[in-house]
Amino acid sequence: MATTSETIPRSPSSKAPGTDTRPGRLLALVLAAQFMALLDTFIVNVAAPTIRSELGSSGAQLQLVVAGYTISYAVLLITGARLGGLLGHGRAYLTGLSVFTAASLACGLAMGTGQLIAFRVLQGVGAAVMIPQVLSLIQKTFSGPARVRALGAYSAVLAIGAVAGQVVGGVLVSADLFGASWRPAFLVNVPIGLVLLVLGARVLPAEPRGGEARRAARERGLDTTGLVLLAASVTLLTVPLVLGQELDWPAWTWSCLLASAALLAAFAAYESRLAARGGAPLIAPAVLRVPGIARAAVRILLVMAINAGSLFTLTLHLQGGLGYSALRTGLMCVPTATVFGVVGMTWRRWPAGLRKALVPGGFVLAAAGSVVSALALRHGGDGGAALYAGFLLLGSGVALGFSPTLTGALANVRPQDAADASGLLVTVTQLGQLIGVAAFGALYLDRLGAPGARGSGEALWVCGLALACAGAAGALVGLVRGRRRAGTPAG
Repeated sequence: MATTSETIPRSPSSKAPGTDTRPGRLLALVLAAQFMALLDTFIVNVAAPTIRSELGSSGAQLQLVVAGYTISYAVLLITGARLGGLLGHGRAYLTGLSVFTAASLACGLAMGTGQLIAFRVLQGVGAAVMIPQVLSLIQKTFSGPARVRALGAYSAVLAIGAVAGQVVGGVLVSADLFGASWRPAFLVNVPIGLVLLVLGARVLPAEPRGGEARRAARERGLDTTGLVLLAASVTLLTVPLVLGQELDWPAWTWSCLLASAALLAAFAAYESRLAARGGAPLIAPAVLRVPGIARAAVRILLVMAINAGSLFTLTLHLQGGLGYSALRTGLMCVPTATVFGVVGMTWRRWPAGLRKALVPGGFVLAAAGSVVSALALRHGGDGGAALYAGFLLLGSGVALGFSPTLTGALANVRPQDAADASGLLVTVTQLGQLIGVAAFGALYLDRLGAPGARGSGEALWVCGLALACAGAAGALVGLVRGRRRAGTPAG
């Protein structure tokens, strides 16, 4: 529940003339931007099949429309957080919001798939600069019980945004406003973004240009070499995954995958050398040595890949195979998103005796949900009650695989490493979604044989089995963890 200015103590930040620094309004402002960016992700998933038919996009191009945003967003998130320290969190927020709004307008006016992909990448750049400032501004503005309430509102926005994105996307595309088809899915961000920019100039607190924190941020720098190596590695991984199936896996796709692995190794080596010299690497090696962080990163990568892969392939089947409207597709996805939000916000209240089993159990539920929902749709029917049972299993499983993992990993991090650890895990979250769309999307398109509902259902069934394997791998990570702990000598 969002708090009001009367219930939260005023921030000690200085107040410039014409600036409204009431914390309740600041919270509403930054959460509105978080909601808009999250909404955009899920809107595009629902709009994707309509974009494909209107622009004549290939399957690979459609994946890049969805994944292009995530590529730039994932790679630049940590850099965006550092820009907040250099420019000031308020200035960085407004800069990112300006880029995101302008890119949304460009996406809505794009005349071809290539333009749309490029503008989606630019949207991701804006989000990567804007979104890290949300938590930073909450941390700076609130303390004590007020901060707990603010973070509760933040969690609620994450849950609601996923549900709303499915429905709003379906409404906007199905309404075909002014004959614009899929374009309002992007253009809806423009008036919202302009309003937030105007309000931001008044609500965000004035920030001094100097200060110890800013000097420390300048000393840390942006680690541009590490950024380039990571961006190149992610791009060389994603592009062949997306284009390989359509092009019958030519030699260059395998070369790119090998080059991606080599650049990832070069990135890790460079980051270690930079840390040893006393520099500030993009991902600090010390953070990776925190107990449980590496395992948490693997789990988060897997569970987000399952989430994104199942949503993307299901949307393609419902609209492309079964011929459902965007609105009907969006409404069908609501149970999964809803149970994800409910479980993610309530698992802490469950009996303490269940805690150790939550994450492995979540992966088992996600695997079962993937199989049940794909089996229900395999033969071209509407799935009936079994489909919604699968959706509920999938949503609860993803929530249990993600939320306790993230919370447990951050609990072991020292305060001075909290920002780097959070940046790492949020980046892994985005990379998991990116890999899920690329890998499972490519598998679906590769197995799409006979036209119509039956052929699409068979392709979805293969994806369901592959998603279940990913779920089993996530459960095995938890099992290995438990056995190692059991065999470790005390002390």
